Amino acid sequence: MKIDGEIQKGGTILWLRRDLRVRDHPAWHIALNHQEPVYPVFIYDSLIETTYGAAPKWRLEQSLHSLDIALRQNGSRLILRRGHPLDVLQTLINETGSVRVIWSRLYDPESRIRDDKVHAALYHQGVEVSNVNASLLFEPWTVATQSDSFYRVYTPFWKAVSGRDVTSPLDAPSDLFPPNVWPKSDLLSDWKLGLPMNRGAAIVSRFAKVGEHAASQRLDQFIETSIYRYKSERDFPSKFATSGLSENLAYGEISPHVIWHAGFQATLKDGKKNREALHFLKELVWREFAYHLIYHTPHIVDQNWRPSWDNFPWREDNEDAEAWRRGLTGVEMVDAAMREMYVTGTMHNRTRMLVASYLTKHLMTGWRVGEAWFRDCLIDWDIAANAMGWQWTAGSGPDAAPYFRIYNPEIQAKKFDPDHSYRDRFIAEGRLIPHQDALIYFEAIPQSWNLSPDQPYPSPIVDLRVGRQQALEAYQEFNKRVIIDH
Repeated sequence: MKIDGEIQKGGTILWLRRDLRVRDHPAWHIALNHQEPVYPVFIYDSLIETTYGAAPKWRLEQSLHSLDIALRQNGSRLILRRGHPLDVLQTLINETGSVRVIWSRLYDPESRIRDDKVHAALYHQGVEVSNVNASLLFEPWTVATQSDSFYRVYTPFWKAVSGRDVTSPLDAPSDLFPPNVWPKSDLLSDWKLGLPMNRGAAIVSRFAKVGEHAASQRLDQFIETSIYRYKSERDFPSKFATSGLSENLAYGEISPHVIWHAGFQATLKDGKKNREALHFLKELVWREFAYHLIYHTPHIVDQNWRPSWDNFPWREDNEDAEAWRRGLTGVEMVDAAMREMYVTGTMHNRTRMLVASYLTKHLMTGWRVGEAWFRDCLIDWDIAANAMGWQWTAGSGPDAAPYFRIYNPEIQAKKFDPDHSYRDRFIAEGRLIPHQDALIYFEAIPQSWNLSPDQPYPSPIVDLRVGRQQALEAYQEFNKRVIIDH
């Protein structure tokens, strides 16, 4: 019973993290089932502060703002607090009289350590604590080989889960059980999450699709216009055949269950499996595989997944890597991709592999250098997918592309950008009438780079054939040492 002006005893604190939505949100449903006040809180702690780069922080700010608006339209609101999660939660328990805390599970090593400590401390104090899955189709410990181990290769992982039933999405609740008295909240603007983006924020904001409603619209549009050509056209950056949902999945603005069921229905078109749509489901499960690995082998985040690669002669950060970061390698397909990331906050999957191969092989620079730049620049940054993607391409990771498989940017351009439309969209130099997206790159970048579209396009910093040969020779020498060591 609500009593105006008085705090209601009982209630649930819902600790939100990378699950910033209401529809198909198991933790919300568990909290609401108690039919007591629910206090949704987001905590800005040191783990977010140190892990998220500039673009992810800015995009997180947008997502939090969007969720708060949506909650207020339904009588609730988002509480914002900064500090150590345990301290914040204990304070809120005292302020609200809540008797339980619920959150959605995370699977990266640092989050798991933090959450386990919070869980143990609250439980010891007599607080009811529960956590649920809100971000994966198949939690890591539920998928095992016949020898009861985890999968190290994607294809058998896919075969193991492809026939499983996936839980149907939960509907959005009609009543969010808001309290009659709200505890104080920080102002989102005081956190200044978007500050590190500087002037780039205004550029990237033109392309971001923020919030639960935008994510749902994006999925609907993809199913209607693109999924039935996904497999055939997904590698062509200018064909817009991908879903773009990685941005929304990264902040939990949409659940994988919602995406899976929409995609699965598409596979049944004309009464038979549709290979184009089925390939989309495989890509969704590739994300699952990344979390399977980060759970079972947490060192994948910042160490070579294969320890033998610790002695590979990659260079640390260097001038060539800086040219790569700025989109000034002199290789248009590589530079277009790097500039796409700076302009839109995302990068097409095909060119992500290309630029990663170029950095780690043609430029012989360690994958951590590239992973760190992606972490700073991608609004769809995902800790598991980013780490696995970089190590997969570099050759040091699970199910990795062999190191000697070196993407040739010229061949990739001829095959996947035959009409130059992708390169023309993001490269301004040398074009009579540059594309608007190519020009705004120079508005987004730091002024200290002192770049202008009127400057001549740079010559290649490394000859592609020479770079490839040097990489192959380094790998052959490394491989000899590995064989001798074993």
